[in-house]
Amino acid sequence: MLQAFVVAFSMYSKIPMPQIEWKRDNMKYSFCFFPLIGAVIGLLIWLWSLLCVQLGFGNILFAAVAVLLSVLLTGGIHLDGFCDTMDALGSHQTVERKLEILKDSHTGAFAMIGCVLLLLLDFALFAQLGADSPLLPVVCTGFVLSRVLSGLAVVAFRCAKNSGLLSAFSDAAEKKRVGIVLAAEGVACAVLMLLLHLYGGLFCLLGAAVAFAYYRFMSYRQFGGITGDLAGFFLQSAELLTAAGAVICLGIFY
Repeated sequence: MLQAFVVAFSMYSKIPMPQIEWKRDNMKYSFCFFPLIGAVIGLLIWLWSLLCVQLGFGNILFAAVAVLLSVLLTGGIHLDGFCDTMDALGSHQTVERKLEILKDSHTGAFAMIGCVLLLLLDFALFAQLGADSPLLPVVCTGFVLSRVLSGLAVVAFRCAKNSGLLSAFSDAAEKKRVGIVLAAEGVACAVLMLLLHLYGGLFCLLGAAVAFAYYRFMSYRQFGGITGDLAGFFLQSAELLTAAGAVICLGIFY
């Protein structure tokens, strides 16, 4: 189990981990620990917000560092998948050609446009929330929930191809046991979000649910299944819509 933890953090974060050989045995439960990376990101953003409040930093600086933390701690791996997906969707090509575009290392115009808009919206939403927002802990918990849902997709959705890193993780996973663990983590996340703020939790959960439903629809319709890049697209979309849900809640009830 400890090796599965190391594999998850080594692959999906820039947090230093011991070097180990990746094998089927230590990969099969790695997605159980994937949400813990989101917990680290959410915790650091929350601690940063406390520092901002204590030192009187403005919401612009708070938002900029919050977005920066989420990118730096993951090494931009999910942002890279988002960009590749934007290029593939923008091409309006066949399924086979879209899958080839996902593997292309070159960055196209649609990727650049999508990346700029995503980061701009992320920044704007965090700035609108503010460091002292009562809904910020709910949004921080959303970093865990997005990874729970991403892991559930790996064990429940079909892969678009039989090669690639996501396919390797999917093939190695003990899907039934991993699915049960992730489902339990998801329920715990949802309960925590509702306990932190009932209406804010509902709006954030709705945002994550919309992102998950669109991920399933888009990946099957446009690509024939999920890939690692599409998982990155979903993660970024889920985190964006979770924050958007919190901002909408603030606008309605505050």
